[in-house]
Amino acid sequence: MAEVPLTGKIARERIISIDIPRPDPAVVAAFLALTDLAGTVSDAMDELGIHGAVPAAKLQPMLPGARMVGPALTVRNIMQATPPTLGAQARQSKQADIEAHNLAKPGDVLVIEGVEHISSLGGNSANVGKRQGEAGAIVDGATRDVATARGINYPVWARGVSLITGKWRVETVAINGPVQICGVPVNAGDLVIADDNGVCFVPRVRIPEVLARAQALSAGEEARNRDVAAGRSVVEIANKPYFSKIGG
Repeated sequence: MAEVPLTGKIARERIISIDIPRPDPAVVAAFLALTDLAGTVSDAMDELGIHGAVPAAKLQPMLPGARMVGPALTVRNIMQATPPTLGAQARQSKQADIEAHNLAKPGDVLVIEGVEHISSLGGNSANVGKRQGEAGAIVDGATRDVATARGINYPVWARGVSLITGKWRVETVAINGPVQICGVPVNAGDLVIADDNGVCFVPRVRIPEVLARAQALSAGEEARNRDVAAGRSVVEIANKPYFSKIGG
């Protein structure tokens, strides 16, 4: 493993990988060009038999209107055994998302497996992520300091908002290892796609086929919308084959 400066927040052996696979910028741009981003990708994944879509009812967008595509930089947090009052009094935190930010490159998405009702990402973390050029963050758990993240246009999707800090309650046990986000397995380098409708996690090896199918679906939707705007009859629109089958 290549050497990398650490902040001292986490043991080096808990960093599973220093670097992650990243898609070509043209791939990211192609996804962002889709008409209905997350919904179209979700439909494509359905047709390809890929489980990886999470609705906004579970992962709420904290910055309405945001659209995000980027590779996952993963963090796994668990509840620590030390009572939070002791950690707070000693000012000793075992939360180490800062080490993930330290590895981030522009366009990365911080993906955190956290603890329910406890914040795994707050204003300080959002500020660092924004400075690093991250596309945003996903938190299976809570976030806080939402106004700060909104003020700097750092998009976050989370299960909810909680004032309860993770600094004295959670422990980071792995960075760039496998995580579970709302029941979906996510690995470092998988593609994260999110908007107001929810979040999709596309396995890295299946990115090309998901993009191709999503583009085909998006083109069909645009053609149908043009026909609606042109005044074609409902019967004609209902019977017109806008979408071909996979492989057809």
